Amino acid sequence: MNLILFTDGDRVAPSTIALRGRRLQHLREVHRANSGDILRVGEINGLIGTGKILEINDTLASLSISLDQSPPKKLPLRLVLALPRPKMLRRILRTIAELGVSELHLINSYRVEKSYWQSPVLKPDTVREYLLLGLEQSRDTQVPLVHHHTAFKPFVEDDLPGIIKGRQALLAHPGEYAPCPRHISGEILLVIGPEGGFIPYEVGKLQRAGCKVVSLGPRILRVENAVSSLLGRLF
Repeated sequence: MNLILFTDGDRVAPSTIALRGRRLQHLREVHRANSGDILRVGEINGLIGTGKILEINDTLASLSISLDQSPPKKLPLRLVLALPRPKMLRRILRTIAELGVSELHLINSYRVEKSYWQSPVLKPDTVREYLLLGLEQSRDTQVPLVHHHTAFKPFVEDDLPGIIKGRQALLAHPGEYAPCPRHISGEILLVIGPEGGFIPYEVGKLQRAGCKVVSLGPRILRVENAVSSLLGRLF
């Protein structure tokens, strides 16, 4: 935890917060924090600064805070991702928050198991939990927006054109396509399919919606590796 995140609900005074639960446990067991220690803190969707521990015990940690810095800028990217299996989704949520993705659209695909949409990982509180873990790691406070689209065709036909507007749209897909560009500027929409890629029908629909197909090469990557590789290449 490189940044202690808090909400307005943690405030006990305008410049004082009280931390309990997981954050208190982390302060005690990992930071081995004591009264007088100064830590990096950030208000969720707000500013970053420092917190001085006024008191710490078994039930709470009280910190005096001073916030004076903006969080790092987000990537100029909207990510569209075929819903991966739940175990992988947990890691991907952390990763996109760490890397600075501002908006994630989880979509359906022929190769997405229907049961994935029933996973407890998709519950808003659980999604937020994993995003916050990524923000803590990267010292960011801005929580990415996450949208669910359970039907592929309506998303591509009705929603995607508005999301693409004003952006360069790329579809990462395995095969003999142009290499994914490097270090491009401007707003980007990036679409990543399930492992093995979208089926031909889906690729065609995405192309007609305005997506240019690009590739990382002949290897079939796990989705989590494709996300990190593509973002590293693009930005």
